Amino acid sequence: MRFIDRYFYKPSIFQKILVFLFLPISLIYYVSSILRRKASRSIDFEIPIISVGNLIAGGSGKTPFIIEIAKEYMDVAIISRGYKRKSKGLVIVSQNGKIMCAQKEAGDEAYLIAKKLKNATVIVSKKRALAIQKAKELGCKAIFLDDGFRFNFKKLNILLKPKLEPYFKLCIPSGMYRERPSLYKIADILAIEGVDYKRKVKINNQTQRMLLVTAIANPSRLDEYLPDTIGKITLNDHSDFNMNQLQIEFQKHSATSILVTQKDEVKLKDSPIPLSIMELELEINPNIKKSIYDYIHSY
Repeated sequence: MRFIDRYFYKPSIFQKILVFLFLPISLIYYVSSILRRKASRSIDFEIPIISVGNLIAGGSGKTPFIIEIAKEYMDVAIISRGYKRKSKGLVIVSQNGKIMCAQKEAGDEAYLIAKKLKNATVIVSKKRALAIQKAKELGCKAIFLDDGFRFNFKKLNILLKPKLEPYFKLCIPSGMYRERPSLYKIADILAIEGVDYKRKVKINNQTQRMLLVTAIANPSRLDEYLPDTIGKITLNDHSDFNMNQLQIEFQKHSATSILVTQKDEVKLKDSPIPLSIMELELEINPNIKKSIYDYIHSY
């Protein structure tokens, strides 16, 4: 387990001391999040918006969740910040399923969504209100908003609660929470991993000696789905891959393929190294899907 993952999930005595030292900064972060929420202006865009968010920084399955719930609708837009992308401003990643830009301009998660959802338009923008207006101009009839819980828009708020929770229920940097945990209570739909949504994983192009390489948040959450691997290389979330270094590691381990997640695969499409892909799908409680359907059709 990486240092950062141990710090948040299984802290040593030294790391607990760090947590204590960072408490003043966490308090400032906590107060700032409250003031930001209270100061934000309420906006009704007069279009159904389904927000999928979480309170914890890092992976809770928002991307596969959005893919699963949005695939059943036509003329929809998925709006994301496009974290760690190499572009600025508003970028249309795909329009009605047609890819409009490169992966680096979109960011890995938005590009994966665009590849998976041929029925949707995908837009990335730090200014979510601007992206919603653009989606309406393009004729979209509903919006799926990635990580939109903190925005004071009229919307259906879905909060995902991961199976693995941080050791301390504190805000960044003493804990992993971006807002106070009590906000779980105000979600329109609280989806608990393992109860309301479950992961299904299959390995495409499985080989005999697979080397796991991944750049996702909290990679230890993959462990229960992993087949036998000959080694693990974990990078920071959203990191780019150094192909020369990957080839060195590939040869050093005498690997027959590199095992990656779908999110990692979009950055390795031109890889000369054979890839094995962890295909992730979610089973979502039908009641949640019905609530989304009812909300969209209430417009």
